This record gives sequence, structure tokens and C-alpha cells, in this order.
Amino acid sequence: MSEEKANMISSGELFPILPPEAPKGMARLAAEAVQTGEGHEIRFYALEARSILNRTISRRRLRFTWSINPYRGCEFACRYCYARYTHEFLEKRDPAAFEREIYVKQEAAWLLRRDLGKVKPGEEIAIGTATDPYQPVERRLGLTRGLLEVLAEQEGLEIGIVTKSTLIARDVDVLQAVARRNRLVICVTVTTPDVGLARILEPRAPRPDIRLETVRRLRRAGLVAGVLNSPLLPGITDNGAAMHRMAALAKAADASFFSAQPLFLKPCSRATYLEFVGRHFPALREDYERRFAEAEFASAAYVRRMREMVRVVTERHGLAARLSDGLLTREDGRFLVEIREPAQAELWPLDGIAVKRSGTGSVQTGRRRKAVASARGLAYSSSKAS
Repeated sequence: MSEEKANMISSGELFPILPPEAPKGMARLAAEAVQTGEGHEIRFYALEARSILNRTISRRRLRFTWSINPYRGCEFACRYCYARYTHEFLEKRDPAAFEREIYVKQEAAWLLRRDLGKVKPGEEIAIGTATDPYQPVERRLGLTRGLLEVLAEQEGLEIGIVTKSTLIARDVDVLQAVARRNRLVICVTVTTPDVGLARILEPRAPRPDIRLETVRRLRRAGLVAGVLNSPLLPGITDNGAAMHRMAALAKAADASFFSAQPLFLKPCSRATYLEFVGRHFPALREDYERRFAEAEFASAAYVRRMREMVRVVTERHGLAARLSDGLLTREDGRFLVEIREPAQAELWPLDGIAVKRSGTGSVQTGRRRKAVASARGLAYSSSKAS
């Protein structure tokens, strides 16, 4: 090639710039999603979902088999939220995108009806593992209500719901219909009863006192509903006085059970939560950075200490205890099961009869459970609660 010809060829011709690789899978669906509305600093997109019923794969060793999340993203913007990582599957790397770009799964009820045949007897379905199914947009769209209407047509399912929203009380009628033929347990998360703290910690979630009133309304409707005082925040809400106050309020709301579990920080939420700590609790910033420098979960010693605090407050206030957190049909306050295993491993504890387990975990015998239940003044059942 002559020097003159070489000079005529641009660098772009010699080294053509390839177009960026097109997104695939969920990222492609998100890129193709059509904006359907917006709120205060929030945009909503219609997402073409392939399924609404998802098999659960988790490092937390969750015991439920299936999860349902009618939305991707959540308006409540909780600073500690572990689910921010789900937007990474959409190639949304900014943690704030989780609370500002909400994807609405289309044809959710139809997809659930189509796929329910996959659920085997005894397999549990958790609604709200990676988003709040009753976040504000649900008031307008009703996706969660539509899913419950499908579940009300079924029989013998094990269903757990977790929410911070008072909107769930809107659906008392269909929740009662679900509970008549299936096992339904509702968890209302109340991280703190302190309104000021809740406002900066969970900026768009309902006030804690209104959430507790929602528990009371659900209980009056004959539904199984308890309080999740989670996550426990080191140096902020993980002290005896705060937990006693929370347990007393749960008791006053007639909660079916009470549970509290330590904070865990996934990489996706670490920066957001540490920014919150640095701004509002600067003296704690160094401690948090040390605690979670190389680990997402609290230490075993800390977990044991928190578990003991939960035991003390539930006994003092006459509450049914749960040694687990999350979404729960197996430990719902109508009977007692005590399990000696790491807290994160027992989100769905076994019930009914004594079972031998590998390792150090064990389930108490029926006689022992009956004695413990009697000491705590709780009803005892040797079989599955109906």
C-alpha cells in the first residue's frame, strides 16, 4: 500500500468502531419497556414478563420455593434495601434507579394462573421478596389484588406476604377469600416506631403507627398477621429499650407473632445505607464500615445476642415468637416451634413433629414444645395449624 493511499484511509476505516452489544434477557425487556406514567421523581414502565412465578435461589438459604414480585423496583426507597441488586439484571447500575424506575409486569394474573400447576403440595409461595407488592402504584394498577384473586381460586396453597404498606387493608375481602382455602400469613414490617427515624430511613413508606393499625385491622378481619421488627440496625434500633417498645406496640396491635432480625448489607445497598449513616449517625460510620467491610451478614455472636433479646421481649409481652424472618407460613403464631440454627437459615422453619436434622440443628420434641408453650401462656397444637 502506497503512503498516499494509506494517508487517505481514516483510522475509523482501519479500526471500525463496533456498535455496543445489544442487551439480552431481562435487560432487553427493560430497554424495550414503554413508559406508562410518572410520579415525584419516579418513572413507571410496562415490562413484558415471561413469568410471574419464580423459583427461589438465594445465598440466605430461604425455605420458600416460589416468589412473586409484581413490580421491579420499589418506591419506598428504604436505605437498607437488599433488593436493589435486582435492577442490575436490567443493566441499571445506579442504586437509586431501584426506587426511581419502577417496572410493572404485564399480564401478571394471567401468567400466575398459567404457571400455578408447577407448585407442588407443601411448596410455599412468597409475595414481596424483592419489592413491596403494595407500594403506592398498586393503588392505581391493582396487580397484587389481581394475583390474590387468582390465588383465591386455588386450594391448599401455602402463601406468605410481606409489606410495609397500609394499602394491604384495601384487599381484606380477597385476603379472606384466599385464607379460607389456603394457608395465608401476612407480615407487616415495622423497622422502628420512631416516626422521625422512619421518615429518613424509609422515606416514602407509611408511618409506623399506621402500619401497626393495619396489623390490628387485619387481625380483626380474622387474618394471621404479625410484625417484623427488621432489620435491627446496629447502634440505632438494636437495643433492649427499642425492642421492648416495639414488642409492646405489636402486642397492642394483637400481632400474631413478632420477629426481629439483624441488618445485612449486600454490596448494592452498602453505599446507600452508609451514606445514610454518615449523614444522620456520623459517630457510627466507622463501626459500620468495619462490620461490613468483608461480610454481608452480621457475626454469629451478634445474631445470638439479638435472638436472645427477641426471646426476652416476646416472653415479657406475651407474644408468639418466631426465630425466623421473611415470609413464613410455617411459624405463624398459632403454634410454637423452637429451632436452634443460624437465624438466616430458618426463614421457613419446620412444624408439627420432631425431625432430626444434619449438623447441629435440632427441632424440639412435642413434649418440650408443649412445656415451653405452657410456660409462655400460648396455645399449643401437635399438628399443623389449620
